[in-house]
Amino acid sequence: MTAPAHALRMGTTAGRGTLLAAILASGMVFLDSTVVNVALPRLGAELGATVAGLQWTINGYLLMLAAFVLLGGALGDRFGRRRILLLGVVWFAVASVLCGLAQDTGQLVAARFLQGAGGALLTPGSLSVLQASFHPDDRGKAIGAWSGLAGVSTALGPLLGGWLIDALSWRWIFFINLPLAVAVVLAALRWAPESRDENASRTGAGRRRFDVTGALLGALALGGITYALIDAPARGVRSLPVLLSVLVGLVAAVAFVVVERRRGETAMLPTGLFASRLFSVLNVFTVVVYAALGGFTFFLAVYLQNVVGWSALRTGLATVPMTVLLLLGSARAGALSAKIGPRWPLTVGPVIAAAGLLLLREVRPGASYWTGVLPGVALFGLGLTLVVAPLTASVLAAVADRFAGVASGFNNAASRAGGLLAVAALPLLVGLSGTGYEQRGALTDAYRGALLWCAGGLLAGAVMAALLVHRPPREAPPSQPCHSLPAATPPAAARREGRG
Repeated sequence: MTAPAHALRMGTTAGRGTLLAAILASGMVFLDSTVVNVALPRLGAELGATVAGLQWTINGYLLMLAAFVLLGGALGDRFGRRRILLLGVVWFAVASVLCGLAQDTGQLVAARFLQGAGGALLTPGSLSVLQASFHPDDRGKAIGAWSGLAGVSTALGPLLGGWLIDALSWRWIFFINLPLAVAVVLAALRWAPESRDENASRTGAGRRRFDVTGALLGALALGGITYALIDAPARGVRSLPVLLSVLVGLVAAVAFVVVERRRGETAMLPTGLFASRLFSVLNVFTVVVYAALGGFTFFLAVYLQNVVGWSALRTGLATVPMTVLLLLGSARAGALSAKIGPRWPLTVGPVIAAAGLLLLREVRPGASYWTGVLPGVALFGLGLTLVVAPLTASVLAAVADRFAGVASGFNNAASRAGGLLAVAALPLLVGLSGTGYEQRGALTDAYRGALLWCAGGLLAGAVMAALLVHRPPREAPPSQPCHSLPAATPPAAARREGRG
């Protein structure tokens, strides 16, 4: 790959400033992903939220991010990566302030939808700016530094967020994004060069079109199914609004497939990618694994505070070992997968993670962290570490190089969709509704049932990997994970070709 004009070098002031902007930008998203679950019991009590309100607090954000992250990357390629990154940062910061100022659940959920839309612009932009700005000789170092320091921000998120919740209010987990956004804007304007994909911005017959229709249909499909799952406990499975939302979701899903097939390679999601059976299997596997992760983190945060009686800070710190294991072990897991193939890591990892969840089902009031919580969390984190990097590398290796960016972006969206559907479906499956999350007995039964469902999903994923996953036809280099705890981000898009 040729060096861009005025390519940045590591060690220069401009290089350090651009790297700082990218790290702080992604850090905003990572921080929210690790602390909002921890804040659910406090904000639920203050705003008088039902279980459905808590679900939408998580899912409003995930829905927008999953549906529009690919479009956000394409906008950056067309109109300028720095410009769209800055737009995303400002949008995310304004929405975060609205979240912090919310006076009822409806206002908070609306602000979370807006925040997710900002995140869809911001998430692909932070990495694509580095990819496009640095000299090829320094690009790997810059992306490695971004990945490592962004991972540190993920690990520190529960510590900072839990402290803010206990010392001040849950509102401050959103307000903290404002100074971070100011720092990103100043650093990016001062040091980050602008770049765009000239092929994406060309005019004439070869001009690439934005697949806005595909993005909207994808959002409508996910939104219809999600609404039905969340609303069913209160209205009843056979109620007209629930049945209509299911119908809307299914029709939108079918229309999405039809539209994407007709648009071919100009589509947001070229359906030709699914000619690779391995690519298809790996993305179904992604949905299953990240559904378990999303459901587990949703229930654990509420259970530890409302049943076990822990503070927000202690609850936030409970899952830090998962992030630490990912940071320390992902590169080794990627190297192992490159040596022996992905089948065994993707089979053994979910089994270990499921064992961790079964241990965590037995956590009771008064439990010690060291003997009651840490063993299960560590096992879950170890299992996830075996999965994430091999999964990313295999997804990229399953398709042609020119589709690496869109493959990484779709896998990113699949992971978010998995968490979205789990948070929507699990309360229905375990019979938790209304204000049941504030009642110890009801929440205990729901928590144990939810973790059993999550463990079952992981074991199903292990069976799928054992039977259907094989070594890709070509090798991809061991990559940084394209997912973070507990939400996704696309470092693997370092290999992108003009798409988010």
